[in-house]
Amino acid sequence: MENAPETPTTPRSVSRRQFIQGVIAAGVTASTATYLYRGSGSVLSKSSLAGSTERLITINVNGQARHVDVMKQETLATTLRYKLGLAGTKLGCDRSECGACTVLIDDVPRYSCSVLTHTVRDGKVITIEGLAAPDGKLHPVQQAVVDHQAFQCAFCMSGFIMATAGYLKTNPNPTRAQLAHGISGNLCRCADYNKILNAMMHAGELMRRT
Repeated sequence: MENAPETPTTPRSVSRRQFIQGVIAAGVTASTATYLYRGSGSVLSKSSLAGSTERLITINVNGQARHVDVMKQETLATTLRYKLGLAGTKLGCDRSECGACTVLIDDVPRYSCSVLTHTVRDGKVITIEGLAAPDGKLHPVQQAVVDHQAFQCAFCMSGFIMATAGYLKTNPNPTRAQLAHGISGNLCRCADYNKILNAMMHAGELMRRT
């Protein structure tokens, strides 16, 4: 009896982000199952492992309690982008140099690529997705960026917005030089710093009016 001819399959087109999310999701499923097994009376309970770190944690992101499985070496940027789907936080240099991944942790701008997720369980994280008001009204910094069309490629935009929003909380009426210094930890590869500063100075004016 002859074997039936094989039917050729057409490879599916998978984006880089979909591939990474799929790999992480598979890892989360496996690690969660292992975690639950350990916590159900097994001799390998998490409390018996020297130096072990809790994997299933809750973090406050944009005013919501989010439950997530994280590795002890996992950065907040990875958790936000690939596990919580908050891709507005960009990954540029991934080494605390460009500022594209800036978020607010307890109102302080931080590079999320260099913050371990499990260290923010007692803090409040705000990303670009949570900066606007609940009714959808843009934050003054966001509105100023729209008004001035401050960015070209806009890859660095969310980082600049978060850094400026955090800085203006501490100095709501800065000089141009003070603001430039305050957000100098953020880099723009289009080098359009003059337009960015114009927008951010306008953001300060908008915040003082509210």
